[in-house]
Amino acid sequence: MVDDVEEIDAACHCGTVRLRVRLTDGLRTARRCTCSLCRMRGAVAVSADLDGIRIVAGGDALTLYQFNTLSAKHYFCSKCGIYTHHQRRSTPNQYGVNVACLAGISPFDFAEVPVLDGVRHPADDKSGAGPRRAGTLKYIPNP
Repeated sequence: MVDDVEEIDAACHCGTVRLRVRLTDGLRTARRCTCSLCRMRGAVAVSADLDGIRIVAGGDALTLYQFNTLSAKHYFCSKCGIYTHHQRRSTPNQYGVNVACLAGISPFDFAEVPVLDGVRHPADDKSGAGPRRAGTLKYIPNP
């Protein structure tokens, strides 16, 4: 896997929603989160600036989901239900993009993925300490 991906196509499972994504630092920003939604969704996300995503097709099929503080905006395909991207609560000037939607990329391409502590969200921390690492998710394929 090449970490230096700059621009890449992305799509939901059924192909209704198609995006062109310009990543902020290639695939090096891959991470998971421990918040209630991320735990259930199980996606690995990489970063793109707000102007780094262009909806090529299916914008009308995107569904918005928000919860708790209503700060983050999570987008899903209304046809197949796949999470494509979200505007981050921790970094509102960025999107997190589901790596499984990126052309030719799989979450299983990453040997290790940092997991950030979303239960104790950095936006709720008055000390300004920033995101805390909760652990590391590892994928070890069978020989």
